[in-house]
Amino acid sequence: MQTLATPDELLAQLASNLQALLKDKAIDNPLMVGIHTGGAWVATRLYQQINSSSQIFSDPLATLDISFYRDDFSRIGMNPEVKPSTLPPDVDDRHIILVDDVLHTGRTIRAAMNELFDYGRPASITLLCLIERSGRELPLQADLVGQQITLQDGEHIKLTGPEPLAFDLQKNISRG
Repeated sequence: MQTLATPDELLAQLASNLQALLKDKAIDNPLMVGIHTGGAWVATRLYQQINSSSQIFSDPLATLDISFYRDDFSRIGMNPEVKPSTLPPDVDDRHIILVDDVLHTGRTIRAAMNELFDYGRPASITLLCLIERSGRELPLQADLVGQQITLQDGEHIKLTGPEPLAFDLQKNISRG
């Protein structure tokens, strides 16, 4: 596997790239939304980094818990740590910055977008991910990515945290 940058290095790069993207697209007052759990950790750090240098975000950081929106809900059951989503009551015509930690199959992002649209019709959704890995199952891609990686079958990458943020590469050991 290629060398991974640290989460802090990727966050600094993403903060800079996001500010440039918002400026290029002339997006004022976007709403940043982090997907529980890892995406919320990433969004918290980005929100703090960006708002400490410029007041781009006027609304508090929003979060989504997509547990009820997952397409495998009936198969895996209830997540024992379901948290409430914290979104403004109306997202109509808002520019959403949707943040996740690892983009893999695309199913988490699909579920997050389904929940967002239950709150209204955003003007746009910009997807930002710390890591984009191989193995997409749905035709979704991130607008901003910290690092792209290719993993072998049976390998998974997970963000651990919230303090400190770190990557954990997991390999399935076949038994037999």
